[in-house]
Amino acid sequence: MKKIIKTSKAPAPIGPYNQAILSGNTLYTSGQIAIDPSSGKLKIGTIKEETLLVMENMRAVLAAADMTFENVVKSSIFISDMTNFSEINEVYGSYFNEDTAPARETVEVANLPKFVNVEISMIAVK
Repeated sequence: MKKIIKTSKAPAPIGPYNQAILSGNTLYTSGQIAIDPSSGKLKIGTIKEETLLVMENMRAVLAAADMTFENVVKSSIFISDMTNFSEINEVYGSYFNEDTAPARETVEVANLPKFVNVEISMIAVK
């Protein structure tokens, strides 16, 4: 059985999908990008600012499922330019304890929704 996870503290979906799906004890999040949830507008600044907003949006989605970053077992990071890797990694890493950080891949892609520079999705388990 699946449960739809929704929160107004993260951006509303921009297509036919949900912010996250809880199936049993496992949460599958949709990718988050740098959209301000209060205005619904894209906020592109520095890559660090963009990554910070993505992670805060993800924090809100996790919280809506009564989880935190400690519950995350897998992350996928999609970036438009691999030269931004270290700055994205610095912000991303600040949300995790290095000893218990989740598995992860980081992939450079040609384009992302709304032509943002970073999109992150996660899988978390209670």
